[in-house]
Amino acid sequence: MFDGREFLELARVLSTATPGTPVTVRGSEATARNAVGRACYAAFGQARTYAIQHLGFASTGTAANHGRLAAHYRMHGMQPIATLLRDLRQWRNECDYEDVVPRLSTVVSDVLRDAAIVIHRL
Repeated sequence: MFDGREFLELARVLSTATPGTPVTVRGSEATARNAVGRACYAAFGQARTYAIQHLGFASTGTAANHGRLAAHYRMHGMQPIATLLRDLRQWRNECDYEDVVPRLSTVVSDVLRDAAIVIHRL
């Protein structure tokens, strides 16, 4: 079972780094879960920006944007992007909120691949 205090430890290490300098972190379940979250947010952020600039998406600045953004891509005939965004959100939620994430290393690999696909296709 995941110990959420690992997130606090990781946050402390990251927050004390001097900007522009390398940070060394201990590989852990927290770093793997955090990698999932950051990769998902990278894809979401790029997809949101693209949709605002090119597809007339109106961001609400709320958590509802995730579902709205996927629906917006679907509505514009970009089903593969919509599906990837939905899947990424599900994986991120699992890594953020579940005590046990089966096959975490596989999830990390899949998320990194899918986030890169979203960004590359935009």
